[in-house]
Amino acid sequence: MADFKALLLEETDGKLTSRIATLDEALLPPGEVTVDVAYSTLNYKDGMILNGLGRLVRKYPHVPGVDFAGTVARSDAPEFKPGDPVILTGWRVGEAQWGGYAQKARVKASYLVKLPHGLSLKRAMALGTAGFTAMLAVMALEERGLKPGEGEVLVTGAAGGVGSVATAVLAALGHQVTASTGRASTHDYLRGLGAKTIIDRAELAKLPSRPLDSERWAGAVDAVGSTTLATILTQLRYHASVAACGLAGGNDLPATVIPFLLRGVNLLGIDSVMCAPPRRQSAWARLAQDLPLDKLDAMTETVALSALSGLSQRILQGETRGRVVVDINML
Repeated sequence: MADFKALLLEETDGKLTSRIATLDEALLPPGEVTVDVAYSTLNYKDGMILNGLGRLVRKYPHVPGVDFAGTVARSDAPEFKPGDPVILTGWRVGEAQWGGYAQKARVKASYLVKLPHGLSLKRAMALGTAGFTAMLAVMALEERGLKPGEGEVLVTGAAGGVGSVATAVLAALGHQVTASTGRASTHDYLRGLGAKTIIDRAELAKLPSRPLDSERWAGAVDAVGSTTLATILTQLRYHASVAACGLAGGNDLPATVIPFLLRGVNLLGIDSVMCAPPRRQSAWARLAQDLPLDKLDAMTETVALSALSGLSQRILQGETRGRVVVDINML
């Protein structure tokens, strides 16, 4: 067993603190596969965990990080061998068990996805849960019939992690993307990702004044929820769908059933945490195939493990842009 560095959360008298600690590999949770972690990332959920919000972590000390990418160090599972490059997102890793903000991680073999051809470990974490969720949303819309050329496809929270990847993927597939954001400073960035039109998030954030509005959206990816999602439902075209994958604006939904009854619209829930392994592999393969890597690089910044405490506040306040990669060996 070897020592490794990790970001350790500790709780004393209800107060949460974090530090870079040296830990013994024997402390890792049980699992068939031990991974030498190279990169992780920062998601909204990570921000909550790092700030002790939402009671997502019940036991301390704790190593957070809901995503990681690295190479297999040891494996008791026949499907993985030492040296295999792998990705982990979800499965409540980083919440219910120690996660990826560490140089080593141990998990069940069923939690891992083999790195698809065409992606590096770093780019995999430039995607992370946010990019994986965005691809699941796009796939769900396609399965409900969305095709390029059918009209505007809306992406809310477009400058965030999910929104950035969704915008870039949809544009690369030939869709006419309308990006919603509240930050004027991100307009050029979103156009660079492929957005044709940009609207202020305030246009969607008001409580709908009537059960149906004029038909506009051929489809939508919503990372905001609450009144924004309710408004989208009133503006979807006949039989169109919205993929709901976030609640940055709230977890309520002040809507009526009228859009479902009179326009046959679809509200598609996207769960990336417990997503079945075959669909995970399909989504990652699609990301490697459909997302222009220059667009991914343009939305990514790389930080050290020690930078996470400050960034965790920024992501909760909606002040980050695109994707943040954490270089685990850059302490």
